[in-house]
Amino acid sequence: MVQAAKLNKEESEHRISGYSLPEPVGKLAEYPRRLQTFLHDVRVEMKQVNWPSRTDVWSTTVVVIVTVGFFALFFFMTDSLLSKAEDWLFHFVKR
Repeated sequence: MVQAAKLNKEESEHRISGYSLPEPVGKLAEYPRRLQTFLHDVRVEMKQVNWPSRTDVWSTTVVVIVTVGFFALFFFMTDSLLSKAEDWLFHFVKR
């Protein structure tokens, strides 16, 4: 973050009345350094991530599968019941 603020300050000092011709060339030249800094920051942040254990992942996966199965069965039964009720109603109205 400090390097980004310093970079923005350096960029603003090199501008002449809002526009500078060397600016695009300078940005292109500093691209590899900025990419390296970005990748370094990503590595540092990824080391701080608290990854779940294999047991946590398995237990969460089982809970999700059971929940999806329960709701699939629930909606299947509801759809079947409403379909039968609709058929009965249409048959009753036709008479």
